[in-house]
Amino acid sequence: MQNNSRILEVKSLKKYFPIKKGFRKRTVGYVKAVDDIDFYIKEGETLGLVGESGCGKTTLGRCILRAIEPSEGSTVFKDRHGKLVDVTALDNKQLRAIRRDMQLIFQDPYSSLNPRMTVLNIIGEPLLCNGIAKGEELRDRVKHLMELVGLNSRHLERYPHAFSGGQRQRIGIARALATNPRFIVCDEAVSALDVSVQAQILNLLQDLQEQFDLSYLFISHDLGVIQHISDRVGVMYVGKMVEMAATDELFNNPKHPYTEALLSAKPIPDPRAKSRRILLEGEVANPANPPSGCYFHPRCKYAQDICRHQAPAWTEVNQDHFSACHFASELSLQGVLAE
Repeated sequence: MQNNSRILEVKSLKKYFPIKKGFRKRTVGYVKAVDDIDFYIKEGETLGLVGESGCGKTTLGRCILRAIEPSEGSTVFKDRHGKLVDVTALDNKQLRAIRRDMQLIFQDPYSSLNPRMTVLNIIGEPLLCNGIAKGEELRDRVKHLMELVGLNSRHLERYPHAFSGGQRQRIGIARALATNPRFIVCDEAVSALDVSVQAQILNLLQDLQEQFDLSYLFISHDLGVIQHISDRVGVMYVGKMVEMAATDELFNNPKHPYTEALLSAKPIPDPRAKSRRILLEGEVANPANPPSGCYFHPRCKYAQDICRHQAPAWTEVNQDHFSACHFASELSLQGVLAE
């Protein structure tokens, strides 16, 4: 059940990858994969994160977990004891302890599972590494986890190749649940699956969230999936967060031109409804050499002189509706239900 207490707060998070050239591998620039991002996630909430491929969604998720070391900024997390912990300041021993509460579900259920390990070993590995269970207790716990995600516990000794894509993703979910986490990053968790299987996995994730009071950062490029599962939605463009709001508010009343363009591409399952497809001109900005001012201004039909020279501030346009656009409060943009 969602409440107003924040389980995660990200402040000024950055991840710059150095560009090295020459015999001496001298740093000549940086790819700004995640560029000064602020947001929070409430307990029991699902925050959807959407944007084009290469916008930095996955890098952001992994920086939060410190699977990738961030360049700057902080990630404050509320652990199972209610203590606020700055994840970016932890040493390796402290980080290993906090990772029991923060887990990751990978995009590809085929490459994320070791083909030489049985299901028992795959799901049981986090239990063993964290000293939670071993021996017969571990085996019983893995059986319980398998049944929890809809798998037959008799298949403990099978290898990943014996399972379908949807079943493999269930194994990945069971592995993520093994340590009783409080927060899970779902990195394109259903994008590699058939549509019918996607629905099953999404329903499973929602059931598990209700049962264990989980909080999700759900990363996807599929607007339909994001709309279905998210309480709030954040939109990224070239490493920056450009808009964030409650799901219905963002889909029906966008406050950033890039969000409007994304939403115009979403199919509407109603033959009577009409939407106006917005085709963006030009190319996505280069994160190694972004344009001055607003990164989106070369493709924005609403851009004015200030957009070319001054970066827009991250401001609250309406209650809990944030946007990084100079004209967010003035523009009347098209949502998905526009006719």
